[in-house]
Amino acid sequence: MNVFFDTNVLIAASEQSHPHHFQARTAMQRVVAGQDKGFIGAHSIAEMYAVLTRLPVQPRIHAMEAARIVTENILPNFEVVPVGKEDYLKALTAAAEGGWIGGKTYDALLLRCAAICGVERIYTFNLADFRKLALRELQDRICSP
Repeated sequence: MNVFFDTNVLIAASEQSHPHHFQARTAMQRVVAGQDKGFIGAHSIAEMYAVLTRLPVQPRIHAMEAARIVTENILPNFEVVPVGKEDYLKALTAAAEGGWIGGKTYDALLLRCAAICGVERIYTFNLADFRKLALRELQDRICSP
């Protein structure tokens, strides 16, 4: 099955103290094992690094460790969906037409990535916002892992 991972699922899978770690890690292990084909948005690479280095965990995740998590655990196992100018504009238009502001803009961009690669499932822990922002044809594909 082709599955798209929101950044919050990648974070949960990477941090043992995260409340959703088990279910996120299980979904990621399916990708690593080749049972599912995983996709992420290009934006998630930078977002994941940024979030990991600011997580309120002790000890803090060092910058080098966050980079290692992304480059060794995520990138070898997931296909990165690149987005161009038109994709950014479509995501921006969708957010503006929906009256969405702030970080929801990034959710719109990730949903655009999921639409591009035609996945069967979109994994997120932000179900409400993703379903509100998603095109009709994507709404039934949005779920928690």
